[in-house]
Amino acid sequence: MGVRALIFLLALVRSAPGNVDFWDLPPIRYADSKADDSLTRLAADLASGAKRVEGATGLDRLKFVLNELQVPVESQMMVFSKTSHQNSLIHPKNPRALYFSEEAYVGYVPGGAIEAVVVDPNLGPVFYLIEAGGPGGLEIERDHSSCMSCHGTARTENVPGLQVRSVFPNADGHPLLAMGTSHVTHETPLAERWGGYYVTGRSSLPHLGNRTYEEGGADDPRPSDLADLTGRIDVAKYPRATSDIVALMVLEHQCRMHNLLTAAALQYRRTHFLSRALDPEADPDAGSAGRVADGMAERIVACLLFKDEADPGDGIEGGEDFQKAFTARFPRTKSGDSLADFQLYDRIFKNRCSYMIYSRTFRDLPPRVKRAVLAKLKAALAGQEPAFDWLKGSERARIEAILAETLPGWDA
Repeated sequence: MGVRALIFLLALVRSAPGNVDFWDLPPIRYADSKADDSLTRLAADLASGAKRVEGATGLDRLKFVLNELQVPVESQMMVFSKTSHQNSLIHPKNPRALYFSEEAYVGYVPGGAIEAVVVDPNLGPVFYLIEAGGPGGLEIERDHSSCMSCHGTARTENVPGLQVRSVFPNADGHPLLAMGTSHVTHETPLAERWGGYYVTGRSSLPHLGNRTYEEGGADDPRPSDLADLTGRIDVAKYPRATSDIVALMVLEHQCRMHNLLTAAALQYRRTHFLSRALDPEADPDAGSAGRVADGMAERIVACLLFKDEADPGDGIEGGEDFQKAFTARFPRTKSGDSLADFQLYDRIFKNRCSYMIYSRTFRDLPPRVKRAVLAKLKAALAGQEPAFDWLKGSERARIEAILAETLPGWDA
């Protein structure tokens, strides 16, 4: 393939005629393709009568959805800034609760609907609105376009994805955009995080949570040590009275990781398709599609190994319930080591290789992309990649031993 053809091909991967997003074109066809995820299967069970919501309240419906999607209720976080689909209901006295697993994300506002994002093996994150009614007690509707105004931008790697924002909310929860906003990942300093969120637990470093702001007023980060939200909100409207600081930090890493994995899969598949169309005799994996896979592998491995992770200071203290529920989801070696073990000083996790390597999103990467990621990761852990030298030899060896024992296909 000539240089001009290659440049044209790569430009097409991220652009599309008529302002159509590339993921809505062949071979992905995001909006037109039927999703195959846990929520579509739940909708089928409700329609057939195999399952039914017990109870009639919004809280009953939330607990049912969390249970069916296997999302731990202990992951609860509270955001009171008006930065979502249901802004009219959200304010500091009625925050939006968020929950997550490595495969699904759920949002709930008392008095409103349930929002869910569930991972599909071919489409990536798929967005849903869940309301009362319909067969079995729930009306589950997939969103094909409106969510993409926020969840399909450069902040999400230009694919359908997730984002965590920190803003300066006023007393009503409206973001004071003139004061700034931050897109939060595990790289973001704690001093810039959690504006518009309640934060329970303790941090040795100050942050922007648990407060409202006024234009021209103080915007300095402050420390907090809040056991629960009793007295700040009506905690009876939620399953728990907490907005766990550790859950927040895990979510911020996970959303970045999810976006990179989705971008790698969709960009590779689009490039492979276009390469075949331009030159049916060529091997896309030996050409442009392979270069996309290799380039994304570099970025994925950097995130897997927590490149440029912000220092959480001398200590983060969250609730034990979330940490127990979280670590129980992931495998351990016979000696008891796990990628899900927390450290919570100097860094989030003891072993800095993301637990997302066990996720369905990682497992279902296109084979060429997955091979590139694993090859780059193995080289980094073997000390053969100077670009990943922030991990000491003892930690690299420990991570490699964990993966060898717990990740299917590691030694292939």
